[in-house]
Amino acid sequence: MRIVSGFLKGRRFTPPTQLKARPTTDFAKEGLFNLLSNRMELEDIHVLELFSGSGSIGLEFISRGATSVTGVEISAQHIGYIRKIMAELGVKNYYLQKADVFKYLERASGSYQLIFADPPYQLKELPTLPQIIIEKGLLAPNGIFILEHGREHQFENHPHFIEERKYGNVHFTFFAATPVAEEK
Repeated sequence: MRIVSGFLKGRRFTPPTQLKARPTTDFAKEGLFNLLSNRMELEDIHVLELFSGSGSIGLEFISRGATSVTGVEISAQHIGYIRKIMAELGVKNYYLQKADVFKYLERASGSYQLIFADPPYQLKELPTLPQIIIEKGLLAPNGIFILEHGREHQFENHPHFIEERKYGNVHFTFFAATPVAEEK
């Protein structure tokens, strides 16, 4: 894995094989961040990263100037790995929470310009994430929620759906803070 752009551009790290995360491919990550950089300013934003895994996405946001990333991950092993990489890179504004994402969301507060979730594709609760995020009011008024998922999930009929982008087997679905019909 590598950091695609920003002040950490080109830095590489390889998660140990015992990490159970499925990191977003460099190809998909590059496509996602190219799209995002044309859509919104990534500097000085607050990001919530759910299912942090290897930390690759959160570190990419930090590299591109995010003020902070709050990462939520249940695995102590994954958190240990992310902290190790943070120390190697000198990153201090990536705040990790060891928690079950759904329990974390029950008590979460605050406002984020961008929320990114990369749950296990087979997670049965995956389809509920957009509604939970919207109902909790965690997105800033012009914020975007991005859900990474496999092809078996479809969200085009969700009232907050913006668009879906596909990079091989990786699908990113974008949701707005307010229903899209209200924005027109």
